[in-house]
Amino acid sequence: MTRRAVKVGSVTIGGGAPIVVQSMTNTDTRDVAATVAQIERLQAAGCEIVRVAVPDRAAAAALSEIKERIPLPLVADIHFDHRLALAAIEAGVDKLRLNPGNITDPEKIGEVVEAAKEAGIPIRVGANSGSLAPEFRGPHGGATAEGMVESALSEIRILEERGFHDIVISLKATDVPTTIAAYRMIASKVDYPLHIGITEAGTPWEGSIRSAVGLGVLLEEGLGDTIRVSLTGNPVEEVHVAYAILRALGLRKRGILYRVCPTCGRAEIDLFRIAEEVQEGLKDVTAPLTVAMLGCVVNGIGEAEEADVGLV
Repeated sequence: MTRRAVKVGSVTIGGGAPIVVQSMTNTDTRDVAATVAQIERLQAAGCEIVRVAVPDRAAAAALSEIKERIPLPLVADIHFDHRLALAAIEAGVDKLRLNPGNITDPEKIGEVVEAAKEAGIPIRVGANSGSLAPEFRGPHGGATAEGMVESALSEIRILEERGFHDIVISLKATDVPTTIAAYRMIASKVDYPLHIGITEAGTPWEGSIRSAVGLGVLLEEGLGDTIRVSLTGNPVEEVHVAYAILRALGLRKRGILYRVCPTCGRAEIDLFRIAEEVQEGLKDVTAPLTVAMLGCVVNGIGEAEEADVGLV
């Protein structure tokens, strides 16, 4: 199913557009210089939409200057206090993320919806397994796919009742099977574009694996219009991993797809060292290339023939 298109600044999510890669800063949003500098690094890595935390009024006050200094669409991440969403809209952000687990009052949500309508910006209804309201939790207080879906739908209904349909949905759990199940469920109920990710996936090694498994399954099933890989550490790595996942599935062609053999007793070169040096030297290449590095002639010649550049 082709999902409805939603514009975030100059970027289109859904509607058959290429899958959009986004990330989130981990700087103090009140520190404008540090936040802008990190966003510039994210943009250089290929990030197409960036989100910032807005925990208080001081952070909200910084948004207008951040927006003025960056070319990427800016998303304000809002929790608990709907007034921060109103301040973010006034500051000129391109999109809001609202958490249905901690902003639940229909009247307050309605205020945000009317302001978003007037500004012409979309809202992501972002349910998270760690912040579901009690009524949407499982019998033992845990998060379930059904609970996340119902939490999101409850807020979506409030938006729809006010004639608002510029909506993006996310349903993120730390558990990969729960996340997959939740997206499958909601995809059959609504046609809004899906922002997919595994929340709190972990350190770069662990988080990359969990994200690749979870997002890979969803993307192969045609679910996912924009992705964010959540990793503890430098958010630039989130962007690199996101593109690696998309390259592996043939969904985005940016950067180099490497084919490197695991080596065996037939290898006569230090392929690991060579591969590390090549990847480091080509890390800034954005052209869609395939580079093969193979250690022997059993599969090496055939693999290299199918690559743009081959080393055997």
